[in-house]
Amino acid sequence: MLQAYIPADVSFHFMPFKANADRRHKFAKAKYKVTNWSKYNESLRRRGDVTVWVEESVAKAWFAPENQRRGRPAKFSELAIETCLQVRVVFGLALRQTQGFVRSVFHLVELVLPVPDFSTLSRRANGLKLSNPKLRTNSEPVTLVIDSTGVKVFGAGEWQETKHGTRIKRRTWRKLYHGLDLNTGEIVCSELTEDTVADPTAVPDLLDQVEDTVAIFLGDGAYDGTPTRQELAGCFEGIEAIIPPPKTAIFGPQAAIAPSARDRDILAIQKNGRMPWQKQTGYGRRSRGETLMGRIK
Repeated sequence: MLQAYIPADVSFHFMPFKANADRRHKFAKAKYKVTNWSKYNESLRRRGDVTVWVEESVAKAWFAPENQRRGRPAKFSELAIETCLQVRVVFGLALRQTQGFVRSVFHLVELVLPVPDFSTLSRRANGLKLSNPKLRTNSEPVTLVIDSTGVKVFGAGEWQETKHGTRIKRRTWRKLYHGLDLNTGEIVCSELTEDTVADPTAVPDLLDQVEDTVAIFLGDGAYDGTPTRQELAGCFEGIEAIIPPPKTAIFGPQAAIAPSARDRDILAIQKNGRMPWQKQTGYGRRSRGETLMGRIK
């Protein structure tokens, strides 16, 4: 498949999230300073480089296999159509320009393969079965981050408000949940619910979609509570739940004799503070889930 290499090996120093949150108004906006100028300059230069290659497996599977169906057989495989359409999306090209771009790339790499014309790409794009390669190549357990966001539903009511100025009594929303594996960056579970569904209620359906073993679970304070922790322990043995308890959290009834993981988190926060607890447990990794929501939006 066509691939492009873009280096990104620039490091920054910045303030941790929520540091001195109670006195944030007294601090100026954090300034991001580059500490390795040589690598930074080289990375900017290499952004202009385009290194393209075609895997041998793609070249072998470029043509459609023979079938016994009636009618004219397809010349190009679904992989060939998907490759051209991916190039179109990445570079923002029209269908004719996509055909010319892929043809020129094949010419540069001295690959003798025909390229689907624009009409074939347009016709085959409808109903194309996209490949879904498995990103996980080893048996490393999943580090699961779950986060949710609101999705606004547009309909006739929105049109009436825009056209005639009609006021809508109540807007319609949905809640979109995503579970991200921090090891591979893969979305391993997702769920769309009504806006009245609480976050802990959606956890069982999300965990049922995860096929691999989950070793670490990260969630915000909305997932704090006994039901979520019991659900995690029931689905995955030995799972570590990193969920921040609220400021008003109290110890469990057996905290003095057999403290639970939540009791130990409450004690650590009371003793050292919330920021040291986040650094010790690695709770800051949950921000990657929020970044995923930002990309989706």
